[in-house]
Amino acid sequence: MSESLVAYWVAWSRVSGVGSVRARTLEDRFGSLRVAWEADSFQLKAAGVGDRMVGEIIRQRRGIDPDREMEKLLAAGIGACALPDAAYPSRLREVRNPPMVLYSRGERTAADELAVAIVGTRRASTYGRQMAERIAAGLARNGVTVVSGLARGIDVTAHRAALDAGGRSLAVLGSGVDQVYPWENRGVADRLMESGALLSEYAPGTKPDARNFPPRNRIITGLSLGLVVVEADIKSGAMISAGFAAEQGREVMAVPGAATSRGSEGPHYLVK
Repeated sequence: MSESLVAYWVAWSRVSGVGSVRARTLEDRFGSLRVAWEADSFQLKAAGVGDRMVGEIIRQRRGIDPDREMEKLLAAGIGACALPDAAYPSRLREVRNPPMVLYSRGERTAADELAVAIVGTRRASTYGRQMAERIAAGLARNGVTVVSGLARGIDVTAHRAALDAGGRSLAVLGSGVDQVYPWENRGVADRLMESGALLSEYAPGTKPDARNFPPRNRIITGLSLGLVVVEADIKSGAMISAGFAAEQGREVMAVPGAATSRGSEGPHYLVK
């Protein structure tokens, strides 16, 4: 996909209220998002966009320059893969509400199509870390990319174990790819950019926000063939990921633990 066309997907993704469904509709109606970007209010209404949304589009796009957005990405060394691009992850494209644009630092490769996600609690026990390490290393040694969210606990343990085993790993962030969170995991983030990638649907510069983390979990599972839950409370981000995985038709796996451990509640619920 040409850089100029990607620029308009990036620009439209900056407009609040425009997601992948509306973007595809605009592309169908206008032939391209470039033409849609230049449409006036009458043309947008004729294409089926409601009055209120038309007003928002007109107002917001005044402050967005598609070419300038691409220049900033290139200057920062950040990649942008738009939904129609042949390089867009094939399984992720199939999920409900896929990201319009997937930003990256590092490099995704064809090998990353064979991927499994490992997620779990930030308050990992010694047992949980050992199991995450064992599973991630085993997958990595067999050429399977490990996907997770770079959070404390199970996530970063899985990333580190995959890299230590000589494998690849992808981290999906709840912030821009230039905003590593938590900061203590920046060393692992640097390694991921050498043997994998940092990925996000959020524009560069986006600070970590609690509201961003549940939606990003659909990307973690969307990139993967299956999901392994290692220690998780029954109400947790890891269990949200399990829900997304089931909805997407992915294999959902769980590591059992001690019956008395709160971290076993989620995995045991999934095992039942």
